[in-house]
Amino acid sequence: MTSVTPSDLAALDATAQADLVRSGEVSPLEMVEAAIGRAERVNSELNAIIHERFDRARSEAVAVDPQIGAFPGVPMVLKDLDGASAGEPLHLGTRFLRDRGYVATANSELNVRFSKAGMVVIGRTNTPELGLVTSTEPAAYGPTRNPWDTTRSTGGSSGGSAAAVAAGIVAVGHAGDGGGSIRIPASECGLVGLKPSRGRVTLGPEMGEAWGGLVARLAVTRSVRDAAGLLDAVHGPGVGDPYWACPPVRAYRSEVGADPGSLRIGWVAQPPDGSFVTDPQVAQATRSTADLLLELGHQVTEDHPVGLASADTTGHFLVAFGAWVARELDRMAELAGEPVPEDGVEPGTWFLAEGGRGVSAAQYLAAVEGLHRASRSLVGWWNDHDLLLTPTIAELPPTLGQFASTAEEPLTGLFRSSPLATFTAPFNITGQPAISLPLHLSSEGLPIGVQLVAAPGREDVLIRVASQLESAQPWFGRRPGVWAG
Repeated sequence: MTSVTPSDLAALDATAQADLVRSGEVSPLEMVEAAIGRAERVNSELNAIIHERFDRARSEAVAVDPQIGAFPGVPMVLKDLDGASAGEPLHLGTRFLRDRGYVATANSELNVRFSKAGMVVIGRTNTPELGLVTSTEPAAYGPTRNPWDTTRSTGGSSGGSAAAVAAGIVAVGHAGDGGGSIRIPASECGLVGLKPSRGRVTLGPEMGEAWGGLVARLAVTRSVRDAAGLLDAVHGPGVGDPYWACPPVRAYRSEVGADPGSLRIGWVAQPPDGSFVTDPQVAQATRSTADLLLELGHQVTEDHPVGLASADTTGHFLVAFGAWVARELDRMAELAGEPVPEDGVEPGTWFLAEGGRGVSAAQYLAAVEGLHRASRSLVGWWNDHDLLLTPTIAELPPTLGQFASTAEEPLTGLFRSSPLATFTAPFNITGQPAISLPLHLSSEGLPIGVQLVAAPGREDVLIRVASQLESAQPWFGRRPGVWAG
């Protein structure tokens, strides 16, 4: 390493780190060693990385060609819920797979694409059990703590990845989103969280779809250009995928800084069903973002899809959700070669699975059909609009300890998670692209994210406006209290 210090590297996004490697100023091994040092410095305080792969990362870094791939030598982390690596732990946040020492037998295609981009994984990150709640506090591994305030949640289910990126250990954290699990951690940890369109990024070869098509995967980052560059590197269907998103007209990285024109943008700050009230600071952050978009030349009105308030959609989701959880337990049993016992998972997981086993095939299909009807109603709003602005979550990052289920109260985690996913989950149902941006801080110094949602397949519009907001109200220089650099 020349004049660039490890502290300097922590402050860079992945694009800048890759530029240093490509220019020869920093070697891939030096880049990875610096990230390992940062992890060793702060991970004990955060509990973000639960499976270290430091030695393997060093070996892989030596083999990286600095001139090949979009992000040569750039260190990253993988979430323990997916992104399988052959011969390495994959526990899905559960005691069942942890106690049996399960290791994956194949690589996920997304992980292969990260590797082809030149990235080097230094560890696997904490996640709530099966990604079922919106806080990363699994019984199997304990809570991940927020670098901005270690008494607070990092969100879920990509909370371990978000903590690692927010603290400066790495610039990129692999993430997945079935109801907000990229965007919620991004909001709570002050990051960019882009959920791609359904079918944009393959889930293969393990799955054609997850949770009936609700799950999308990518990453949490600290800059919009990193999110765009990662999407360029990994998008596209895998062999035999059931969904294919329309390919982009040009590279997503080209959309960063591109003029979006004057767009029709609606916004909402309060939950349309009136079930609770948005925190005043979060509501104000949403309003001020709407004002900023107006100043930037967009046509901004207080308007939103009527279908956001539908109680029927929630009912359909809960029926399908139980069936999905039951299938997750069956899949774990197939991986381990033995049934999952009741004490192998948390009480809430077992309760949901037992309910799911009582759902008939006809009831499940009716629920999915109901979600599809809701999608048509919601997406129709974009016939007359380009973007929707909402809070990402309607409150400040919650304190840890509110999400644990017990045998007496097995649904505590689900009930506590529901309001946090109010503004995110509808767009998993529709499969639309959405992004959380860390535009604001509360009076306590906690991150507040706002969400933009585009029409299906229009990540290009999201990236243009997100980069416009990033330039108008920069966040990159902010540092949390726990900072690895």
